[in-house]
Parts: sequence; structure tokens; C-alpha cells
Amino acid sequence: MAALDSVLIQCPYCWETLDISVDPSVSEQEYVEDCQVCCQPILLRVIFDDNLTPYVEARAENE
Repeated sequence: MAALDSVLIQCPYCWETLDISVDPSVSEQEYVEDCQVCCQPILLRVIFDDNLTPYVEARAENE
């Protein structure tokens, strides 16, 4: 099992920089995680390329 990768994102509500963990064992995923600062729901879309480099899109859940 692969270890989790750490990725920095910016909350679309309060603009704080957040450190999240993403799982490279699933190449494409989408889920909701609450902001660690303002507790608003963030929709995360995570895609890993062939080199297992994560690309993360963080949007407000209601967008």
C-alpha cells in the first residue's frame, strides 16, 4: 500500500492554506473535506499522473 501524499491547497471560503493528505493508490478521486480553519465543505478533485504527481482542484461545495 502506498503512503499518503501531502498537498497544500487554498480554502475557497477563507483563503487559508491547508495541508491535506491524498491517497495515490486511487488515480482519480473526488470527495468533500471540511476546511480545518472555517469548517466549510470543500469539494476536492484529485488526479494522479503517470509519475504519481498529484493535481488537486479545491472548490466550494455549492459551486
